[in-house]
Amino acid sequence: MASLARLLTARRGDWTDWACYAYLGLGVLVMFGPVLWLGISSLKSPAGLNIYPPTLLPWEQARATVPGSDNPLPLYRITAGPQAGKTLAEVRRIGLQAQMSDPAGGPIVRVPVADRERVLRLHAATENYTGLLDRFSFGRTLWNSVFITVVATALTLLANSMAAFGLSKFRFPGRDPVFLLMLATLMVPPTIILVPNYLIAAGLGLVDSPWGVIWPGVATPTGVFLLRQYMLTLPDDLIEAARMDNASEWRIYWRIVLPLSAPALAVLAIFSVMWRWNDFLWPMVVLTRSESFTLPLALNSFQGELTTQWNYVLAMTVATLVPVTVVFLFLQRHITQGIASAGVK
Repeated sequence: MASLARLLTARRGDWTDWACYAYLGLGVLVMFGPVLWLGISSLKSPAGLNIYPPTLLPWEQARATVPGSDNPLPLYRITAGPQAGKTLAEVRRIGLQAQMSDPAGGPIVRVPVADRERVLRLHAATENYTGLLDRFSFGRTLWNSVFITVVATALTLLANSMAAFGLSKFRFPGRDPVFLLMLATLMVPPTIILVPNYLIAAGLGLVDSPWGVIWPGVATPTGVFLLRQYMLTLPDDLIEAARMDNASEWRIYWRIVLPLSAPALAVLAIFSVMWRWNDFLWPMVVLTRSESFTLPLALNSFQGELTTQWNYVLAMTVATLVPVTVVFLFLQRHITQGIASAGVK
């Protein structure tokens, strides 16, 4: 905070500095404003989400227990008429008239709905998060997503890096046509191969298994292309020197190529984690039992045919975003360090 204060109070010789800070501040607000709104809205109760106009903070209508009523009733402040200035509870509403009662007790009076305003109070609805545990086995669903994401990312890095190593450092007939054919698969929409993939997964007994989600997407043309283009920049002299020292191709790949390709591997790891963590279509097809669901599938379960429980949807969305955001921030730091060290070399 002290450094920020010195930055704001320091004298600047050019107005463009302040314009740059204002532009960057606006960019931060545009990028993180919706995320902030999502996080705060996840703490709103269903009644607070229905408040119009929408509020940033988790306001909700205050309620009080009235003698003779089993449930707390909503409170209103009367703005006009004989009851002006009083805070009354709504017993029932009939058309444009509401039957109101004093929370401390008293006769029921009629008040026009136009002569009252809601009494609001701040309330963080933490039950939105604790309620997730009551709706389904959140720990099991979280473990399914973590297992699929971690294992699939590890296999993706291994398979794609091996293919990229072969396509970049080996010369064999048909290498370039094979690479172009692999890139051509990017033009095939995933929905076209959805049915064949399901038939293969069903034939192998992978339906309702996390391996049915993992194996079909292990090798990706985007990952092979990214790693191959990076490995082409690695000097061939290092590989030739290792071969002269009788190093096997596996040892060259594992001890030389992979460490030098760490920045590209980190980028591919970020893409793989985000893709696997947020994948919805293929898991929805291959996973049918709730015990095998991932977090996106569990999030979809809160949407019904007639109503949607938005308070749980928002809380589940925040719970889904936090782990992948932490992974992204961690790997982003390693990418910066890897690119900087590679630039120095």
